[in-house]
Amino acid sequence: MQILAIEVILMTLTVNHQLALLYDLLGEHTEYCCGEIAEYQQIKRLVQSLMAKNSITDEQLLELLPEIYDYGRQGEIAQNLTEHTTMNKVNIENWMSAITHVNLH
Repeated sequence: MQILAIEVILMTLTVNHQLALLYDLLGEHTEYCCGEIAEYQQIKRLVQSLMAKNSITDEQLLELLPEIYDYGRQGEIAQNLTEHTTMNKVNIENWMSAITHVNLH
């Protein structure tokens, strides 16, 4: 039931809100060098929703969304979440930069 509720919430969030939430999750991962499995799952759901809406026009971000999805997928199954996040720190910073370049207004 909780997953369904999250799916409904994602569907009602605007693209800008979804990008802001994705940015915040990624930022927390870089700040604390790890995340919870639920956060990696949330990252995956956000990216899936963003790609399904076809409303992202920024080419750089469109190219990066599959990488961000893979980060979330790999985080779900990682044996060491801290190591997973640390190894992706540069990627996460690049993804966050790309998100900030998208017009969030």
